Amino acid sequence: MPRARVVLVHGIRTSATMWRGQVLRLERHDLEVVPVDLPGHGARLGEPFTLEDALGVIGDALGDPVPGVPRLLVGLSLGGYLSIEFAARHPHALEGLVAASCGTRPRGPGLHGYLRLADAIGRLPDQGRALNDRMARLFLSPAAVDDIVAGGVALDVMRPAITAVSELDLEASIARVEVPVWFVNGRYDHFRFEERRMLRAAADGRLVHIEGATHLVSLARPEAFTAAVLGAVAELEVREVRREAASAPR
Repeated sequence: MPRARVVLVHGIRTSATMWRGQVLRLERHDLEVVPVDLPGHGARLGEPFTLEDALGVIGDALGDPVPGVPRLLVGLSLGGYLSIEFAARHPHALEGLVAASCGTRPRGPGLHGYLRLADAIGRLPDQGRALNDRMARLFLSPAAVDDIVAGGVALDVMRPAITAVSELDLEASIARVEVPVWFVNGRYDHFRFEERRMLRAAADGRLVHIEGATHLVSLARPEAFTAAVLGAVAELEVREVRREAASAPR
């Protein structure tokens, strides 16, 4: 029996293959690791992206509870926003949440500027594929770039995915999450400037910084990210032991 079930939810335009290095690292620690493809990404390229379908993918991956096997949901960037919303709506479907690289609310001038940029990129002859690959090579190792592009690059999901997330009340969703939350951000992530606000909204939260990492924290500093996930698993195990001790006959 695995120590825990860990579901990994990727960022926008990437796919489950971005987690290949994390899967290898985490499975060495007796974890059942399940990376998913969101609608319109990876094996689901060409499917329309909707919030409800994305949350359904996450729920299917988490599966039914197994006694003694906590379920940890790990989402990065778009996957982090979606994972927060899933945890808020389905408090009994998981035991812990790692929300990475999603430390700002998708709203206001920044959001509108991002949407305009996404539309401009989408009008390029290749819909921005060359730009996407160039930026990945600039900030990531060759192995990490291979992991990003292996599952294909979702070139037409930017506006529907960003729009869907922008309609969520992120703070209110965080406040409704009943399980412990780890906010994991790279020290140099441009998405972390509201991380303290997110932390204050959580009933049971903690903030983890990965030194030297940028937005794609799991790819920029994979070993440190693995350590953060393992720390979350270890805390869930301790909580389970305490629950069992508290419910044991005296």
